[in-house]
Amino acid sequence: MDKAQLRLKLKKCLQNIDEDQRIEKSRQACKNLTDMPQFQNADTVMLYLSLPYEIDTSEAILQCWQSGKTVAVPKISWEQRHMIPVKINSLETGFSTTGTLGLRNPVAGIPVPFEEIDLVVTPALGYDKNGNRLGRGGSYYDRFFSHDKMNAFKCGFAYSEQVVDFIPVNEYDRPVDSLVTDNGVMFFNHKKGL
Repeated sequence: MDKAQLRLKLKKCLQNIDEDQRIEKSRQACKNLTDMPQFQNADTVMLYLSLPYEIDTSEAILQCWQSGKTVAVPKISWEQRHMIPVKINSLETGFSTTGTLGLRNPVAGIPVPFEEIDLVVTPALGYDKNGNRLGRGGSYYDRFFSHDKMNAFKCGFAYSEQVVDFIPVNEYDRPVDSLVTDNGVMFFNHKKGL
Protein backbone atom coordinates (compact mmCIF):
# COMPACT_ATOMS: atom_id res chain seq x y z
CA MET A 1 0.00 0.00 0.00
CA ASP A 2 1.48 3.39 -0.94
CA LYS A 3 1.37 6.49 1.29
CA ALA A 4 -1.71 7.99 -0.39
CA GLN A 5 -3.74 4.79 0.04
CA LEU A 6 -2.55 4.39 3.62
CA ARG A 7 -3.52 7.99 4.45
CA LEU A 8 -7.06 7.35 3.17
CA LYS A 9 -7.33 4.13 5.17
CA LEU A 10 -6.08 5.76 8.38
CA LYS A 11 -8.31 8.84 7.98
CA LYS A 12 -11.32 6.53 7.68
CA CYS A 13 -10.15 4.60 10.75
CA LEU A 14 -9.91 7.83 12.77
CA GLN A 15 -13.40 8.91 11.72
CA ASN A 16 -14.78 5.60 13.03
CA ILE A 17 -13.66 6.20 16.63
CA ASP A 18 -16.69 7.50 18.51
CA GLU A 19 -16.55 10.46 20.91
CA ASP A 20 -16.74 8.43 24.16
CA GLN A 21 -13.88 6.21 22.95
CA ARG A 22 -11.85 9.29 21.99
CA ILE A 23 -12.19 10.76 25.48
CA GLU A 24 -11.24 7.52 27.25
CA LYS A 25 -8.39 6.67 24.86
CA SER A 26 -7.02 10.23 25.09
CA ARG A 27 -7.09 10.08 28.88
CA GLN A 28 -5.21 6.75 28.92
CA ALA A 29 -2.67 7.87 26.30
CA CYS A 30 -1.96 11.08 28.27
CA LYS A 31 -1.41 9.00 31.42
CA ASN A 32 0.98 6.71 29.52
CA LEU A 33 2.84 9.76 28.23
CA THR A 34 3.10 11.59 31.55
CA ASP A 35 4.30 8.40 33.30
CA MET A 36 7.33 8.17 30.96
CA PRO A 37 10.73 9.14 32.44
CA GLN A 38 11.38 11.19 29.28
CA PHE A 39 8.31 13.28 30.12
CA GLN A 40 8.97 13.49 33.87
CA ASN A 41 12.62 14.53 33.37
CA ALA A 42 11.90 17.12 30.69
CA ASP A 43 11.97 20.84 31.46
CA THR A 44 10.56 21.90 28.09
CA VAL A 45 7.99 19.79 26.26
CA MET A 46 6.72 20.52 22.77
CA LEU A 47 3.21 19.21 22.15
CA TYR A 48 0.70 19.85 19.41
CA LEU A 49 -2.76 21.37 19.56
CA SER A 50 -5.04 18.48 18.68
CA LEU A 51 -7.38 18.41 15.74
CA PRO A 52 -10.90 17.12 16.54
CA TYR A 53 -10.13 13.51 15.50
CA GLU A 54 -6.66 13.30 17.08
CA ILE A 55 -5.74 12.19 20.59
CA ASP A 56 -6.45 15.16 22.85
CA THR A 57 -3.16 16.53 24.24
CA SER A 58 -4.78 19.00 26.65
CA GLU A 59 -4.43 16.76 29.74
CA ALA A 60 -0.70 16.33 29.04
CA ILE A 61 -0.32 20.09 28.53
CA LEU A 62 -2.07 20.79 31.83
CA GLN A 63 0.18 18.21 33.54
CA CYS A 64 3.22 20.05 32.14
CA TRP A 65 2.07 23.33 33.64
CA GLN A 66 1.23 21.69 36.98
CA SER A 67 4.78 20.25 37.04
CA GLY A 68 6.38 23.62 36.22
CA LYS A 69 7.43 22.65 32.71
CA THR A 70 7.61 25.01 29.74
CA VAL A 71 5.10 24.10 27.02
CA ALA A 72 5.86 24.82 23.38
CA VAL A 73 3.58 24.20 20.40
CA PRO A 74 4.20 24.53 16.65
CA LYS A 75 3.55 27.91 15.04
CA ILE A 76 3.05 27.11 11.36
CA SER A 77 4.23 29.39 8.60
CA TRP A 78 2.16 28.21 5.63
CA GLU A 79 3.99 30.45 3.14
CA GLN A 80 7.46 29.26 4.17
CA ARG A 81 6.26 25.69 4.82
CA HIS A 82 7.90 25.33 8.21
CA MET A 83 7.06 25.52 11.89
CA ILE A 84 8.76 27.07 14.86
CA PRO A 85 8.23 26.14 18.52
CA VAL A 86 6.61 28.89 20.58
CA LYS A 87 5.82 29.00 24.30
CA ILE A 88 2.15 29.05 25.34
CA ASN A 89 0.58 29.73 28.73
CA SER A 90 -3.08 29.09 27.86
CA LEU A 91 -5.21 26.68 25.86
CA GLU A 92 -8.01 29.24 25.60
CA THR A 93 -6.57 32.39 24.03
CA GLY A 94 -3.98 33.48 21.52
CA PHE A 95 -4.83 31.21 18.60
CA SER A 96 -6.20 31.61 15.11
CA THR A 97 -8.00 28.74 13.40
CA THR A 98 -6.78 27.99 9.90
CA GLY A 99 -7.45 25.53 7.13
CA THR A 100 -10.33 23.19 6.51
CA LEU A 101 -9.21 20.91 9.36
CA GLY A 102 -9.55 23.66 11.98
CA LEU A 103 -5.91 23.72 13.01
CA ARG A 104 -5.26 26.13 15.90
CA ASN A 105 -2.15 28.19 15.24
CA PRO A 106 -0.61 30.50 17.88
CA VAL A 107 -1.01 34.15 16.90
CA ALA A 108 2.05 35.15 18.94
CA GLY A 109 4.33 33.46 21.42
CA ILE A 110 7.96 33.58 22.41
CA PRO A 111 10.07 31.29 20.18
CA VAL A 112 11.70 28.43 22.08
CA PRO A 113 15.25 27.57 21.00
CA PHE A 114 15.52 24.08 19.49
CA GLU A 115 18.28 23.09 21.90
CA GLU A 116 16.05 23.83 24.93
CA ILE A 117 13.38 21.32 23.93
CA ASP A 118 13.76 18.03 25.80
CA LEU A 119 10.75 16.14 24.42
CA VAL A 120 8.70 16.56 21.23
CA VAL A 121 5.28 14.89 21.18
CA THR A 122 4.30 14.55 17.55
CA PRO A 123 1.08 13.74 15.72
CA ALA A 124 0.69 11.65 12.58
CA LEU A 125 -1.96 9.73 10.72
CA GLY A 126 -0.11 6.50 11.44
CA TYR A 127 2.98 4.84 12.87
CA ASP A 128 4.55 1.46 12.32
CA LYS A 129 6.29 -0.80 14.83
CA ASN A 130 9.71 0.59 13.87
CA GLY A 131 8.88 4.20 14.74
CA ASN A 132 8.22 5.36 11.19
CA ARG A 133 5.47 7.95 10.94
CA LEU A 134 3.02 8.83 8.21
CA GLY A 135 2.09 12.52 8.39
CA ARG A 136 -0.36 14.40 6.25
CA GLY A 137 2.16 14.94 3.46
CA GLY A 138 3.52 18.40 4.26
CA SER A 139 6.81 17.14 5.80
CA TYR A 140 6.63 19.83 8.51
CA TYR A 141 7.79 17.50 11.28
CA ASP A 142 10.42 15.78 9.10
CA ARG A 143 11.99 19.18 8.35
CA PHE A 144 11.65 20.19 12.00
CA PHE A 145 13.40 17.00 13.18
CA SER A 146 16.21 17.56 10.66
CA HIS A 147 17.21 20.89 12.24
CA ASP A 148 20.88 20.73 13.28
CA LYS A 149 20.10 21.91 16.85
CA MET A 150 17.27 19.41 17.40
CA ASN A 151 18.36 16.95 20.09
CA ALA A 152 14.99 16.33 21.74
CA PHE A 153 13.56 12.88 22.38
CA LYS A 154 10.89 12.39 19.69
CA CYS A 155 7.69 10.74 20.83
CA GLY A 156 4.82 9.72 18.56
CA PHE A 157 1.33 10.07 20.04
CA ALA A 158 -1.63 8.20 18.57
CA TYR A 159 -4.60 5.93 19.09
CA SER A 160 -3.71 2.24 19.05
CA GLU A 161 -5.82 1.97 15.87
CA GLN A 162 -3.25 4.15 14.08
CA VAL A 163 -0.45 1.60 14.47
CA VAL A 164 0.15 -0.41 11.30
CA ASP A 165 2.69 -3.09 10.36
CA PHE A 166 4.56 -1.11 7.76
CA ILE A 167 4.83 2.49 6.56
CA PRO A 168 6.80 3.19 3.37
CA VAL A 169 9.61 5.68 3.99
CA ASN A 170 12.08 7.71 1.97
CA GLU A 171 15.41 9.34 2.87
CA TYR A 172 13.71 12.50 4.21
CA ASP A 173 11.35 10.73 6.61
CA ARG A 174 12.42 10.94 10.25
CA PRO A 175 11.35 8.22 12.70
CA VAL A 176 10.36 8.79 16.32
CA ASP A 177 12.20 7.39 19.35
CA SER A 178 9.07 6.09 21.04
CA LEU A 179 5.36 5.76 20.40
CA VAL A 180 2.71 6.33 23.05
CA THR A 181 -0.82 5.06 22.50
CA ASP A 182 -3.78 4.29 24.74
CA ASN A 183 -2.43 0.70 24.88
CA GLY A 184 1.07 1.56 26.12
CA VAL A 185 4.52 2.73 25.09
CA MET A 186 6.92 1.35 22.48
CA PHE A 187 10.58 2.35 22.34
CA PHE A 188 12.77 2.17 19.25
CA ASN A 189 16.54 2.03 18.91
CA HIS A 190 16.95 5.39 17.14
CA LYS A 191 17.98 7.33 20.26
CA LYS A 192 18.44 6.72 23.97
CA GLY A 193 16.17 8.37 26.53
CA LEU A 194 16.92 11.40 28.70
